[in-house]
Amino acid sequence: MGKKLILIVDDEPEIRSVLSEGLSKNGYSILLADRTETALRLLDEKTLDLVITDVKLPDRDGLQLLETIKNRAAHIPVIVMTGFGSIPNAVEAMRRGAFDYILKPFALETLEQRIQMALRKDLVQEEVFSGYEDFSDDSMPILTKDKRMIEMIDLCQRIASTKATVLIQGESGTGKELFARYIHARSPRAKGPFIAINCASLPETLFESELFGHEKGAFTGALCRKMGKFELAHRGTILLDEISEMSPFLQAKLLRVLQENEIDRIGGREPISVDIRVIATTNKDLESRIEKGEFREDLYYRLYVISLKLPPLRGRLEDIELLFRYFYQKYSAFYGKSLYSVSEETLAWLKKQPWRGNVRELKNAIERAVLMAPGNSLDLRDFCNEVPDQTEEGTFKDPSSFSLREMEKNLIFRALEKTNGNRTHAAKILGISIRTLRNKLHEYKEGLPVLELSYI
Repeated sequence: MGKKLILIVDDEPEIRSVLSEGLSKNGYSILLADRTETALRLLDEKTLDLVITDVKLPDRDGLQLLETIKNRAAHIPVIVMTGFGSIPNAVEAMRRGAFDYILKPFALETLEQRIQMALRKDLVQEEVFSGYEDFSDDSMPILTKDKRMIEMIDLCQRIASTKATVLIQGESGTGKELFARYIHARSPRAKGPFIAINCASLPETLFESELFGHEKGAFTGALCRKMGKFELAHRGTILLDEISEMSPFLQAKLLRVLQENEIDRIGGREPISVDIRVIATTNKDLESRIEKGEFREDLYYRLYVISLKLPPLRGRLEDIELLFRYFYQKYSAFYGKSLYSVSEETLAWLKKQPWRGNVRELKNAIERAVLMAPGNSLDLRDFCNEVPDQTEEGTFKDPSSFSLREMEKNLIFRALEKTNGNRTHAAKILGISIRTLRNKLHEYKEGLPVLELSYI
């Protein structure tokens, strides 16, 4: 095999020179560019294996260059260089598809390790589907190698341009909302609103008003007219999350909306026409609820025009490593930690876990491990030491650290894992306020040690 061809994009001549000389000695062929215009020309002219780019470039933002590369040649891994004061840029780079980021100043050996990881065949495979869209700050790509998931993504692409109602079923944490947002982003409604409402989070007394709105004076406390979620979603998409929790009364009103494309505000005199696409999700068995009389059969079939049933994470083992790589890079960037090594023992352990909370549980476990990792690598101890061993008498053995701060941190993250990352519930378990919990998490983030790095 020939030498791997790496393009380095940086407007500082000294950086280009040092990196070019150092990586050339390590057996790579190097191309240099000082601006995005030159980089894109080389991208078209040469067969590149890797791109290393700075965030700050004279003619265009480095993140825009990253996005262009991913649009033209998604298979080429991109490593982004950024300064210590630009952690948000690093996070954004990961969201836009960067393979990794590296904080300046850094040792050449550190960059070499990142390059070796990026060029490993098992980390860059064409069959990996990344359905990335810039949905929101809380979103992530749909990453999968699973045949069933890829087939469902293909179905989403085919039906996105229609107005067909979609029912997405699956366990909690499997990514039902991500699929809903994916369909919206690929549809002609992409520039319209995407309104999500959790049917289990609102009391029934407020639910009708939230969905359909009300007129001034319609009931005690209705001091002004209020538009409901369906009106707000006009010419866009509405996501009804956990639709199995909707009351029979509201199910009947929803059925009318789907049939007539009209809503009635509480206290309103005339129906209001709406142009919306409805996507519903549930983690419950709706057919069994129909048998119990808890869910309307006619509504079920109205929603069941297009049906997706997402498999649990434990049923797609090869996705675990794929998702792990994404999350550990994301949280390494977020917490400003240079993590580049993961033991095979750790990956094997992750694949054996039941992950009852699915991707959400895996994400929370990885965030905790990245934050707690003492060095530049993740190993099994970073995942397993949250549950203390017990003696036969049921008393705990000595903890690995008697530091009150460390014990407090462990306890908080155990509570977060137990609640699948729900901070409100975790705060209740711990007996503290949600504000105290947020402050503690912020304190842990701010308290991370500054890495000592050699300069190039």
